[in-house]
Formats: sequence, structure tokens, C-alpha cells
Amino acid sequence: MKMQSRDLIKKLEKLAPPEYAESWDNPGLLVGSADREVHKVYIALDADGGAVEKAVQCGCDMILTHHPLLFSAIKSIRDEDFIGHRLMMMIENKINYFAMHTNFDVAVMADIAADRLGLKNRMPLAMVRETESGLKGIGSSGTLDDELTLAELAALVRKAFDLPQVRCYGDPETTVRKISMCPGSGKGMDADVLKAGSQVFITGDVDHHYGIDCVEKEICVIDAGHHGLEHIFVPYMEQWLKENCPEIETVTDDNQSPFFVI
Repeated sequence: MKMQSRDLIKKLEKLAPPEYAESWDNPGLLVGSADREVHKVYIALDADGGAVEKAVQCGCDMILTHHPLLFSAIKSIRDEDFIGHRLMMMIENKINYFAMHTNFDVAVMADIAADRLGLKNRMPLAMVRETESGLKGIGSSGTLDDELTLAELAALVRKAFDLPQVRCYGDPETTVRKISMCPGSGKGMDADVLKAGSQVFITGDVDHHYGIDCVEKEICVIDAGHHGLEHIFVPYMEQWLKENCPEIETVTDDNQSPFFVI
């Protein structure tokens, strides 16, 4: 069975309205035609070369990712360029490409990430807006059921997000209960964390200086990685499509971390 792309897009944009996206972002239909029929969707965090090749091999007619492949204007699409090559593969194989980024972060990601840690009394961390379902925003702040040490919370994060390791800044024996988290890259949001009164910030892409500066501000940090926190996009959208678009087949990326640690 198949569905018109425009009908699928309407459903995706109802889930994560494009107006929720930040001004610099570029979600939506980035390659293809809304008039094209879709019967099989490839779901990935990124439209990297491997994902596009697998989508072609699997006979998919749409690729759905969290991170957009295109953020800014490009002046040419050529096979020898690493982005152009992927775009050409999509065009030549009549594959539509749709991305759901910060609009998904606001509408869905903050909640499903907080669900994994069982955070209570939640409030959006930043970019707060009123929606039909309540306040939404980038990231979230909330409380744990019980106080944990930073080391215990780090172990909980590692287990909840199925990660081999996380990096921590702060005293491992510090007790914490109020948490702020921002899946992806939350660097620069320490002012929002302090405003929320949180004792620990869970995010990704934390560099050396930002980590130690947060500790000086009495914010412990758990860096679970950009991919580490956002890979939950893939299983969530697979299940969402099965429930809301049962006529469409889904294929998921292997969703492995893009790096390894020795």
C-alpha cells in the first residue's frame, strides 16, 4: 500500500509543526515532490552516505531524518562533492527527503528524553511556547523521584539511553535531584539551567572549557553525546509511523554511534 507524500507530510507536520523550529533551522521536505507516492520510509538520525545507500538498496521512496542534510544554500550539486553525491542519489532514485529537527525537539524530543529518566514536575528549559498540549520548548527541567549521587545518575543515563559510557564533570558523590536536560548540543544553555535551579545538566557536545566552567557555576554536567541522547528519534518515529501510517513500510538505520572509544 502507498500514501501520497503530501498526506504523509501533513501528518508529520501535525506531529512537529514547522513553526516550532528555530529561525536558523531547515526542516521539511528538502528533496523531492509532494505529489510522489510513498510506500517505504527509511528512518535515520542523519542522511549520511551509508543511510542514503541503504535507502536505495531497500527500495525506499522517502528518507526521514532528524538532522537536515541542508542547512544553508548550495551553489551546485555535483557528484564529486560529498553532499552533492547524496543529493544526486536521492534525485536519481526518486527518493523524497524530509527532516524534522528543532521542531521535533520542541514537540517531542524533550518529552521522550525526560520520560526515559522518569522526570517529574517538568518544565521546558528554553524557547518556551504555549501549545494545545501545554508548554513546550527546547529541553526540559524536572525532578527525580529520589536524590542520587552524580555517579548514580550517570549510570542511570547510560542505562536509560543504552550507551557504553558517558562523561561527567563534577564531584561524583554530589547528591542531585533537580535535573535539566537538552538532547543534542546544549552548550551555552547554562544560564537556563541556573534559572531552572537545576543541579545537573545532561546534554551532548560538551567541550573541556564549557564543562569546567559549568562546575565553577555549581552545575554538574553529564555529557551523554549528541548521538547518545538523540538516537531515540529513530525508534520513536518507527513506532509512530506504524501506528499512524500503517500502510507504509519502514526500514530503520542501524543507529550506531558515529565514533568509537578505545
